[in-house]
Amino acid sequence: MRYLVLLLPLAVACTANRNPENSAVCGFAAMAASSLVLDQFQQRTTVMPAAPADLQGTVPARMVGHGTTRALVARTDSNVTLGFEGEGFPATPGFAVVLVDDSTEVMRGVLVFDSDGPVDYPQIGTISSATSTIPLYAMRITWSRVSDPRCPLFATADTTP
Repeated sequence: MRYLVLLLPLAVACTANRNPENSAVCGFAAMAASSLVLDQFQQRTTVMPAAPADLQGTVPARMVGHGTTRALVARTDSNVTLGFEGEGFPATPGFAVVLVDDSTEVMRGVLVFDSDGPVDYPQIGTISSATSTIPLYAMRITWSRVSDPRCPLFATADTTP
């Protein structure tokens, strides 16, 4: 009994500030969410012809299979360029999708894939790392289908410039 009392604070300390992205359950949830995004992306009605207005500053970004990082946004009148700051960015092929909650029209983040993107969808810009540049698209998605408060698709990332 005495050992249980001593181990309880250690167990609480080890789980108190855990990043949900590091759990197996949230890893599987993120992979399922990525598949749902791809599935819904196949429906042209979800694809946006232009970048959302709130795509600016620093935004959460995630390479499928990796954790949340940030991307820096630069805009011109007709184009958006993002600078990806994380690991695992694909060479080519690859593409990225800005995810916009279809119920609130709020931009939630950018999901990066390491496969061929569509050839006939409206491209809103590009996203780059130090090694490559890939096309950037935008889509509306039912956010509750791909993200859960216990396992968010984009963990809280430092988005200060």
